[in-house]
Amino acid sequence: MVARALTATGIATEIVLIKTTGDRIQDRPLADAGGKGLFTKELEEALLDGRIDLAVHSMKDVPVLLPPGLQLSAILERENPADVFISPVAPSLKALPAGARVGTSSVRRAAQLKRARPDLTPVLLRGNVDTRLKKLADGGMEAILLALAGLKRLGLDSHVTEILSTDEWLPSLAQGAVGIEIRDGDRRTAEAVAPLDHQPTAIALACERAFQAALDGSCKTPIAGLAKIDQGRLSFRGEVLAPDGSDFVASGFADLHISYGKTDAVRAGREEGIKLRPLAERWLAN
Repeated sequence: MVARALTATGIATEIVLIKTTGDRIQDRPLADAGGKGLFTKELEEALLDGRIDLAVHSMKDVPVLLPPGLQLSAILERENPADVFISPVAPSLKALPAGARVGTSSVRRAAQLKRARPDLTPVLLRGNVDTRLKKLADGGMEAILLALAGLKRLGLDSHVTEILSTDEWLPSLAQGAVGIEIRDGDRRTAEAVAPLDHQPTAIALACERAFQAALDGSCKTPIAGLAKIDQGRLSFRGEVLAPDGSDFVASGFADLHISYGKTDAVRAGREEGIKLRPLAERWLAN
């Protein structure tokens, strides 16, 4: 997608495929393997070594703190950030029979699932989207939870059974957004990717990532949140859940006028994280 966009502006591109630690680990939850940076480390090493000029990331995988010498230079327009429910046996999450197995690799989705339906059984589901869909078709579980954005970008959204409303089911912070990381001081690449930057998405993500930074939760902490911009006004809702879904704390604001762009967004997101931190300390420390 990024290569096509750059090619359309007359810039020649070469795609370099790099397999990350997160791609290789398939037998256990990523949270047990360290979580943060598992999908970015090898790409960032290639950037710093000069083997590539830019790295393309799913922003929900990008840690708040970047390695020295690197920067996020552009954020593409966000796809629908919602999660989806996929099942061959039920038309909705609410309609699943008690005891049904639901596949996910996300501690956030598992906690939200337990909160919404404590009678269901989360099961570990790793692998790319095709692999996950095949495991569902093979009968290893009755349903799976995925991000709509990835399915849409792969042309696989016809598999969706139900889109989970973000009003009731908050997504991962920065879900649905793609970011471009480059080396500090690389003006040529910065100028090349600048037309791809979507300011409303960048402002929304600045708010979400500031919320995440203020909480400083571990990779085992279920954290969710979503910022939206409508007619120059920013709204945000965020939450931290108990890993077993038995409790949660939430905060948010509506209708903040964005007069200074990212500066306002960062301040507002940080304030919401600071507000929740003492209430969620028992889960953030785990």
